[in-house]
Amino acid sequence: MATRILIVDDEPPIIDVLEYNLKKANYEVIVARDGQEALDKARRQQPDLVILDLMLPKLDGLEVCRALRRDSDLPIIMLTAKDEEIDRVVGLELGADDYVVKPFSVRELVARVKTVLRRSGPKPLETEPEAVSEVLQVGDLRLDAARHEVHLGSTELELTTLEFDLLHVLMAHADRVLTREQLLDQVWGYDYYGDTRTVDTAVKRLRAKLRRLAPDSEFIVTVRGVGYKLQEP
Repeated sequence: MATRILIVDDEPPIIDVLEYNLKKANYEVIVARDGQEALDKARRQQPDLVILDLMLPKLDGLEVCRALRRDSDLPIIMLTAKDEEIDRVVGLELGADDYVVKPFSVRELVARVKTVLRRSGPKPLETEPEAVSEVLQVGDLRLDAARHEVHLGSTELELTTLEFDLLHVLMAHADRVLTREQLLDQVWGYDYYGDTRTVDTAVKRLRAKLRRLAPDSEFIVTVRGVGYKLQEP
């Protein structure tokens, strides 16, 4: 079954060029031209990824992102204009996986789609049993890679695929500082086109979820001018 992409945009030229190139890359394409139609089609047709413009009729892209993220960890790539940096950051904080700035390179966008899908797709089984059953623990924080579960004490954290992968890398290198570039490479992939602000926003989102359950504990520490490390509080 072909991977299904939902394009959400109200500009016919953008829809046409995206639809043509994604179909050429062997994706099945669904189109929505306003925010409400996007939510309806996402729930009814279950796409594998959403390309979401911010400026939409009826419901804007941020509202659509917020609503989608309440229901699932469906991968979302936002389309933003050059002067929409605040909205871009807000979108990432709401749970979008990536963003592409208009005017964009179609080749770059298709590459981003492939990267996000690869990261969010099912992980291949490893041949070594210890790799399959990897469990990491730092203080009360426990990550079970095989079950794709994270617990803080007795409470399970609800994380998106991106947040889980980010935490996995940080926990696997506990007490070691990882630069933003290293995190981009290990979490987003070596062919990722984005910038390090994407890392900062993802860390902020993950840190907020940890703080909600343990407000007096700080697992993720910022090392100014270098990057981040995870440690036992």
